[in-house]
Amino acid sequence: MFQDFDEMSDSSQSASRVERLRAALAEAGVDGFVVPRADEHQGEYIPPSAARLGWLTGFTGSAGTALVLPQSAVLFTDGRYTVQVRAQIDGTVFTPENSVETPLASYLGDKAKGLRIGFDPWLHTLAEVKALTKTMEEAGGALVPLQHNPVDRIWQDRPVAPKGRVALQPVAYAGVEAGEKLEMIREGLRKAKADGVVLTDPSSVAWVFNIRGSDVPHTPLPLSFALIPAAGPAVLFIDGDKLDGEARAAFSSLAAIEAPERLEPALAAFAEGKTVMLDPALTADRLGRIVAGAGGRIVEKEDPARLPRARKNAVEIEGSRRAHLRDGAAITSFLAWLDRQPAGSVTEIDAAERLEAIRGRFGEADGMPLRDLSFDTISAAGPNAALPHYRVNRASNRTLGEGEIFLVDSGAQYQDGTTDITRTVALGVVPDEVRQKFTLVLKGMIAISTARFPKGTRGMDLDPLARIALWRASCDFAHGTGHGVGAFLAVHEGPQSISRRGVAVLEPGMIVSNEPGYYREGAFGIRIENLLLTQDAAPIEGGDLPMHGFETLTFAPIDRRLVVRSLMTADEIDWLNAYHAEVAKRIGPRLDAEDRHWLELATRPLPDPA
Repeated sequence: MFQDFDEMSDSSQSASRVERLRAALAEAGVDGFVVPRADEHQGEYIPPSAARLGWLTGFTGSAGTALVLPQSAVLFTDGRYTVQVRAQIDGTVFTPENSVETPLASYLGDKAKGLRIGFDPWLHTLAEVKALTKTMEEAGGALVPLQHNPVDRIWQDRPVAPKGRVALQPVAYAGVEAGEKLEMIREGLRKAKADGVVLTDPSSVAWVFNIRGSDVPHTPLPLSFALIPAAGPAVLFIDGDKLDGEARAAFSSLAAIEAPERLEPALAAFAEGKTVMLDPALTADRLGRIVAGAGGRIVEKEDPARLPRARKNAVEIEGSRRAHLRDGAAITSFLAWLDRQPAGSVTEIDAAERLEAIRGRFGEADGMPLRDLSFDTISAAGPNAALPHYRVNRASNRTLGEGEIFLVDSGAQYQDGTTDITRTVALGVVPDEVRQKFTLVLKGMIAISTARFPKGTRGMDLDPLARIALWRASCDFAHGTGHGVGAFLAVHEGPQSISRRGVAVLEPGMIVSNEPGYYREGAFGIRIENLLLTQDAAPIEGGDLPMHGFETLTFAPIDRRLVVRSLMTADEIDWLNAYHAEVAKRIGPRLDAEDRHWLELATRPLPDPA
């Protein structure tokens, strides 16, 4: 199994740990300390050795920040975790705050006047530190970089750093040789008049060098840094124990290999008198201090691998199409199996385990083994589905009950592509209100799927399309509509997204998820998700502008039993019927006779109203 179901949250020691942290802060000469959910790479995917926030607070979500002050402690999370954070933390120790309504910076400006607030400069970006420093100075206080993280000093059983083996990603799946990608980076440096760049995002390092790893859960990343000069050989800073002879041979003409602890002195030596490109949104503040301390000049620009990585090449696109057909067949087989089970006989864990087993079987049959899940499967029945990022464990495990809905959000890592799909299905006859909300979510999902938009359109421009049907019913959802997805890399990839904060322009080759939802705390949750490929749209006679649109990559049935036809327009019904016809055509031949028969019934056109 690629997923376990142990309870990861434990806030029973939070009170004593916070008191020990306060004592360590007093020794360090600061009044408070900021604890983000981050590692030195500023990524969403962190190893257990970097899970400081979870260790201190018990909160296991993928985004959050704690602030420990002399007499109080606060945990900032966004709307995805409103329910989860209250359930996981000790409310007598930490007070939850919504990070959108009350950002950390504004809280500091209000509550930390005149205080000295410590931070670990390896765990905050250049941009974050710049903003927080300004806030603290205006409040008459100071933001103080600490040489040693005080959480690490009190975390006595902290896990060791990971040593996942590095594997090469052949050009047959990568599409472009690493040497060509390095030259592209160097050309960008020359245009920016920079002498070099530090890549701190392991996804960018993996993409540039055509390598994959296993240092973080469910994401094939080798934790590493790269220093790429505009002229001369690159340097890859990675634990040498992760590399076998084949990997070392592949790097012989591409980069020198150095241990990660050599990054600081190597960067200091390189930066002297030079201009170094750093991404302010991704680069640890510590690296900026090293460059400045060595007399170098920082050019703040986006990670030069980020945008090319997001624009999938032809080989990556074909790999993603193959992966989604394979994965769609597995999902369909799972849904068919689930529909055949007697009421009350399946638990959330049963369902997650069965889905993983089916994925493994379809991968083996297709000659493309399942390498991992792309995240812990969200297998959520009834009220558990109201938590958008619910993770089932043996304590929360719930039996799928008659008359409710079941939400399963899951994904797979295959060498030719990364998948992510959500389906919400009926377990028997469900209340009319649930069906109405499902239909409103489906209308938003169809609106994104069928969107045509001019060049230069950002994700934030499309986001309202997914919400308008819900808004008309005075409803909404508290997460983005869609995120970028990598090519056998991170299932959450930037810069592209469809969300209120989606400022990146959507360009051909970008893959995004399309996953509107609706959640009622303590009752039920709904989400429907497909992945989409951004592409040039077919021209329309008489049109004035070239347009972009989306190709749907995901093929699996959407539960027709939950659709209220009277709430759908004729165009929406036509889309759903056409989509289901395509699912039957593409997925049917991959199934056995029993599952194929189920699919035929599940993809029938919606019946005409009586």
